[in-house]
Amino acid sequence: MANAFPANSVGLVTPEVFHFDTPLTLANGRQLSGYELVVETYGTLNTAKTNAVLVCHALSGHHHAAGYHTLDDRKPGWWDHYIGPGKPIDTDRFFVVSLNNLGGCHGSTGPQSINPETGEPWGGDFPTLRVRDWVATQYRLMERLGISQWAAVVGGSLGGMQAMRWSLEHPNCLRHCVVIASAMKLSAQNIAFNETARQAIFSDPDFVDGHYLKKGSQPMRGLSVARMIGHITYLSDDGMGKKFGRELRSGSFEQGSEEPVEFQIETYLRYQGNSFSKTFDANTYVLMTRALDYFDLAREYNHDPVSAFHHAGCKFLVISFTSDWRFSPERSREIVNALTRAEKDVVYAEIESPYGHDAFLVPNQPRYEALFRSYMQGITI
Repeated sequence: MANAFPANSVGLVTPEVFHFDTPLTLANGRQLSGYELVVETYGTLNTAKTNAVLVCHALSGHHHAAGYHTLDDRKPGWWDHYIGPGKPIDTDRFFVVSLNNLGGCHGSTGPQSINPETGEPWGGDFPTLRVRDWVATQYRLMERLGISQWAAVVGGSLGGMQAMRWSLEHPNCLRHCVVIASAMKLSAQNIAFNETARQAIFSDPDFVDGHYLKKGSQPMRGLSVARMIGHITYLSDDGMGKKFGRELRSGSFEQGSEEPVEFQIETYLRYQGNSFSKTFDANTYVLMTRALDYFDLAREYNHDPVSAFHHAGCKFLVISFTSDWRFSPERSREIVNALTRAEKDVVYAEIESPYGHDAFLVPNQPRYEALFRSYMQGITI
């Protein structure tokens, strides 16, 4: 069995379910009487418990970040290229914790879960969440695991927002904060893209105000279109051009051809949307995009990010990608400038990449991988 996977894989992994009975008061004032989080861990926690790394997932992520659940799995976890023995987040050194956030649809308490007050699925009644709510639940998970301080909190995109929030909410509980392809708040354009995706979901007749599970339906068409909208923004123009160009999947522009013309990019986007709609939950998609929209790191600090980062006590690594127009390098430079003015220790790199916002997930990018590995190797455990 040990030889069934690559030598640098964490191999077979089994998710764990952590139940929390202590009520949780959310940022919106509502309270959850209890909740569950699905968690995977990789590597071994050392005796001093100083080598733990928290990985925070992005919009459509979950707890399965590395390894395989069964011998028959065709694909490993979503960040497998960067987590494992000898990889940037080296499980020979670190004990890695990855969870499905509250509100998710991969086992943690969320819209698909049963509302204890009604005995029916939460659906559209599940409370709205903020990034700080995820950090609050992650803090409780840290306590449950007996960890007093993370060696690092790491995240890309929405995960990077969680990592930055950790640095302000619990400044003594992490030594390093790794922020990849992220921002201190969304631009108006980003909020507009998220709202357009949500409207695609809301306009699906099967959505029924988020209570489709009670009706035995699924708004798959709306969620598929929402994913297509999002996926376009995660890719770069050059990347799509090189991969698809204006190549046809079917049909012809020749005079007299009666077969409808279909471009390769159209087929690809429909495939992505349809696949996603079969594995994700529409209410979770709405919840996650709203959490993105609501995030503003400096809101409680008179909208002064320098003042906000004065509260941080850790070191920072910030990474951006040249072709990422959804979370552009300018947004990362804003983070770095605020950290520098707050006199914090920060390393910044702008990586040349054609993969757009998805670059932080894509393997075989030597400079990104080397920088990521070098920084993580420099963390004292």
